[in-house]
Amino acid sequence: MEKKAKIIATLGPSIYSENKLNKIINVGVDAFRVNFSHDTKGINKIISKIRKIEKYKKKHIPIIADLQGIKLRIGKLKSKNIKIKFNQKYIFDNKNNIGDNTRVKFPFPSIFKKIKKGNKILIDDGKFIFIVLKKKSNQIILKCKSMNCLLNSNKSVHIPKIDIPFNKLTLKDRRDIKEATRLGCNWIALSYLQNEKIILEARRILRKDIGIIAKIENKLALRNITKIIKAADSIMIARGDLAIDIGHSEVPKVQLSLIKKCSQFSKSVIVATQMLESMIENSTATRAEINDIATAIFQGADTVMLSAEAAIGKFPIQAVSTMSKTILSTEKYKKEHIEDFINSIITNKDPVKSILLSVKDIAYNPNVKAIIVFSNSGKSAKLVSAMRPAAKIVTISPNINICRQVSLLWGVQSINSRDANGWKDMMSISKEIIRKLKFIKKNDFVIITAGLPFGKAGMTNMIRLYKVGS
Repeated sequence: MEKKAKIIATLGPSIYSENKLNKIINVGVDAFRVNFSHDTKGINKIISKIRKIEKYKKKHIPIIADLQGIKLRIGKLKSKNIKIKFNQKYIFDNKNNIGDNTRVKFPFPSIFKKIKKGNKILIDDGKFIFIVLKKKSNQIILKCKSMNCLLNSNKSVHIPKIDIPFNKLTLKDRRDIKEATRLGCNWIALSYLQNEKIILEARRILRKDIGIIAKIENKLALRNITKIIKAADSIMIARGDLAIDIGHSEVPKVQLSLIKKCSQFSKSVIVATQMLESMIENSTATRAEINDIATAIFQGADTVMLSAEAAIGKFPIQAVSTMSKTILSTEKYKKEHIEDFINSIITNKDPVKSILLSVKDIAYNPNVKAIIVFSNSGKSAKLVSAMRPAAKIVTISPNINICRQVSLLWGVQSINSRDANGWKDMMSISKEIIRKLKFIKKNDFVIITAGLPFGKAGMTNMIRLYKVGS
């Protein structure tokens, strides 16, 4: 059995070697994330290694560029794991000197003005708590209220109850979009957005074959969630930042709600943050972590993501293997109890959606082994994936970037092939691909979907049920 939910691994030193990349793909990684909040020098060489493996394995591998957005971060520190004692005073300032155990740069002068005495400041995804004792024109004096506080360079800063307006791409994000395009990234993840405005701005400057992931990280995004889902191609539930903003106990119900809402609008959803956090240091996962992965799959997530576990963890291969096994076990149960996991999709009188919904019912016939989707833009592939058919989804596109992009979606295998120039040519391409797909045998049925006229994106209006060998 082959898993249908996909796994993203964040690139980092733990998996930079070609040998590690090859192994981690073998055990279940489907896509890689580049974190543009950190130094990306030399990342082009790593992506070249991935493309080399992709060619050898004949498997399209999406690369996701995760932009920094306006997320607040401390500056650089002179060493790793700088210890700050409980009740120790610590300073945020605007000096360019590298930080130490007494101070660090906080390069956000506009935020300085909003901070007041008594404010709580959370560092490193909320792990460490500081309280503001005093504020001067060029520095903020804090007191550490956490035991075993170990600070590292460029870690995140959250200041509860202070809203930071963010309706435009930062200069860094614009530069990083250009760099991500040059590197051949297939998805752009937008961080810390609060509404759909940044998505629409990014859409104007991005190529059409690059997808947009909206990261949901704050309560303002939740207030505008319907507009965000409609504007984006995919949603990432970034549970670390979200938990800090809305409270940890609120995250489980929000996760379920977001997955359901994305399903209704036929948008894919990624669940991220601390899924196997203990495996950064340990070779086995906790039962709670296994449950967390299974819950996301039961709820209907397309994709689950590993961050530090893959990038800097001691056991990245084991982490991915654990995630894969959990997905397979969960999907096996879902397949055996399919009636308990039927999702609802809003068509809004969209004729393309209505046509493709009929595919789902046909595909539940056990004799139907695959759905072949001709998709120039990737839209039809996304709609078919959202319907969660029992049969395997095989997407055909002449654009290799679309092939890579849709490979992030639930259940999709993509094939880069020339576009059909007519009905007979479509059948000829389909039969050629069917012959190469080992899981399809003579007398099996295959559903073929396409748009007429060929070559026009977003025009799926044809379904054919084909019996192999007829």
